[in-house]
Formats: sequence, structure tokens, C-alpha cells
Amino acid sequence: MSEPRSLPLLGGPPPERSDAARNREALLRAATDLVDHCGVEAVTMDAVAAKAGVGKGTVYRRFESREGLMAALLNHSETAWQAAVLSGPPPLGPGAPPMERLLAFGHSRIETNLKHADLITAAGHSGARAYAAMSFAAMHVRYLLTRLGVRGDVPILATSLLAPLEIAILHQQTHIEQIPVDRIQRGWAELVRRVVAAEPSAVMAP
Repeated sequence: MSEPRSLPLLGGPPPERSDAARNREALLRAATDLVDHCGVEAVTMDAVAAKAGVGKGTVYRRFESREGLMAALLNHSETAWQAAVLSGPPPLGPGAPPMERLLAFGHSRIETNLKHADLITAAGHSGARAYAAMSFAAMHVRYLLTRLGVRGDVPILATSLLAPLEIAILHQQTHIEQIPVDRIQRGWAELVRRVVAAEPSAVMAP
């Protein structure tokens, strides 16, 4: 099984003219600045328009709704994260042994989802985006499990490893049960090792 390639995030914009693409990037930068300095709740279509120096109608034409704008910001972040997985420095990126990469993947996904928890909520139930993001993550985990010599039902095992990384579960653990993030990461690493140890086969080289 070969290293997965980055997936286009479904629900994203169609190909644009260069000027339209630049305008879109300017709006996303304005929205990102607002998120970074004021929080997700401060990001309104009016605020983004004012920050970017355009009319509110321009923002609506690009993203249709605030939820659409939040989804675009989330997709932008997801694209950058996928790039780090595929071509960034090890151990998240290529070059490290598969077990190290798998553990780094889980830790990074936990941190990224918690960092963007408010943005994920504001983006709503975007099934298209969620499917694309999950498809990339699933392919990557399947690839690493295969490199580790796991021969069981790899797609199901990969889904079992990915489920604890989703924001609904992370929110329950961190906000309601008050479990520290480092404990969650250690628990996920233990789960990974148990799954891999259940397969008595040699670990393949990275």
C-alpha cells in the first residue's frame, strides 16, 4: 500500500480566476486574523467585510453564509495539516519509522482538533468536508498499519483508532470529564500499541 496523497476537500470552491482566488484568499486572511485575535464568535460576515475592506455582499457571494465561511477556514487549516502529514518533517511527515509516525499522527490530530474545536462547531455539520477529512486520515492510518505488518481487518481497525480523535469525544473527555490532554494522548498511544501487538508480524522499514 503506497503513501496516500492529499485529498481535495469536498465542498470547497470550484477553480477560480486568479483575481477571484486572490480576493478569496484576502477574505480568508481577514477571517483568520479575526479568529486569532478575537475568537470564532467575533467572526461575522460584516466583520470580515470590514477587515478586508470590501462590501458584505462580496463575502456572501464567496461563501454564501457564515457557516460556509467557517467551513472554508476549516478546510484551509485541514489542507495545511495534510501537507504536514505528507511532506512535513518527521515524525509526523515521512522519514520516521511507521510506529513513530502513527503516534505522531494521533497526537497531532488531537491537538489540531482541540485547537479548532470552536471553528469545527461553527462550520456546522458539513458532511462533505467531514467525509473528505476522514477519508484522508483513514487512508493514512491504513497505510501505516500496513507498514507495521498488521494483517487483520485494517479498515475497521483504522476506524477504531480514528474515532477517539474526533472532536465530540475529545470535548467529552476534556470539558466534561476533565481529562488532561497528555493523558488522552498516552491512552491513544496505548491503544495503538495494543492493536499492533495483536498482529505477530515483523515491522516493515519506513
